Amino acid sequence: MKAITIKQPWAWAIVFADKDVENRSWSTNYRGPLLIHAGAKYRADASLPKGRQAPPRDELDFSAILGVVDLVDVVAGSRSPWFTGQYGFVLENPRALSKPIPCKGKLGLWTPTPAQVRLVMAGLR
Repeated sequence: MKAITIKQPWAWAIVFADKDVENRSWSTNYRGPLLIHAGAKYRADASLPKGRQAPPRDELDFSAILGVVDLVDVVAGSRSPWFTGQYGFVLENPRALSKPIPCKGKLGLWTPTPAQVRLVMAGLR
């Protein structure tokens, strides 16, 4: 199992608002369960497609694992309204945790600790 740290409100959008593509400047061969970790930073200029609106900043969780998705593909093009280029990590089956799990994030794909994985598995709704 791997994890990825994503700025808010994008992390929220993946778990709660059908964001099915995560844009990156790099690719990966990894496919499988991917923990969605909300980073410590907020992207104030973020706009969500399809008329979606994220909760106010003070209602979002930061520095915590919010849920799990399945990373099923990496593409160089997509019709998803969430795709903006260079590589799109195609995400399916979002599962929110009943309670976010606080932890520090890392750059790139990272491997959660066994304790973090246990907490995630116990916290799936």
